[in-house]
Amino acid sequence: MALPRCIPVLLLQDGALVKTVQFQNPKYIGDPLNAIRIFNEKEVDELVFLDLDASVKGTPIPIRLLEEIAGECFMPLSFGGGIKTIEDIRQIIQIGIEKVIIGTEAVENPEFVKQAVTEFGSSSICVSLDIQKKMSGEYELYTRSGTKRIFQDPIEYAQVLEQLGVGEILLHSIDREGTGIGFDLELIRAIRQAVKIPIIISGGAGTMEHLCEGVENGASAVAAGSMFVFHGKHRAVLISYPNQASLKRIYSSIQRK
Repeated sequence: MALPRCIPVLLLQDGALVKTVQFQNPKYIGDPLNAIRIFNEKEVDELVFLDLDASVKGTPIPIRLLEEIAGECFMPLSFGGGIKTIEDIRQIIQIGIEKVIIGTEAVENPEFVKQAVTEFGSSSICVSLDIQKKMSGEYELYTRSGTKRIFQDPIEYAQVLEQLGVGEILLHSIDREGTGIGFDLELIRAIRQAVKIPIIISGGAGTMEHLCEGVENGASAVAAGSMFVFHGKHRAVLISYPNQASLKRIYSSIQRK
């Protein structure tokens, strides 16, 4: 049986790799092509690239950079950021990127998601949901890299996405992003109870045990940024990734809730 996917999430800003904490204060990490070469050697399951500025500043999709990235990448590749039209998706897929991740446009214009699924199929379309937990314990949905609140229940919206035929949902916990304190397990369970389609959880992973907890609580795949690009208490930049033996060992004890 295939192991749950373990996915590095890399953030792009002005052609460089950066990392944020709670979607704020991007820190320069390095060159994306160098990072890909290292991840190629480590045989990662899949790579996700997200453009930080596209939905907020309206910057164009960096097609030339994506061509270079796709040319270097030996593993399945997904890209999100600023995708607004069917032609945007077509360009990205023609480059050789297997899956697009739609965020802001998916939430603000669900009809676009329906069109995308019809044109390219469910397996090519993932929707990203940026979610923040209120002091009351309720969850709020955001767009535009966590800067615009949408007054819609994120759990109900996940059900809408499933009905539209979306192949996968990428859950971003704004509160935990970049913190390394662990995934929001309650959020995973709530979404898993609401939908049957695959869920990728992102935001908070800091240890191998956190990855295991994510899958155990209902995530189909786990994603992380800081865990795979920083090392030690001083957060020195060092790209890493667990080998398959380590992943198999830690996943072996999982009992899904």
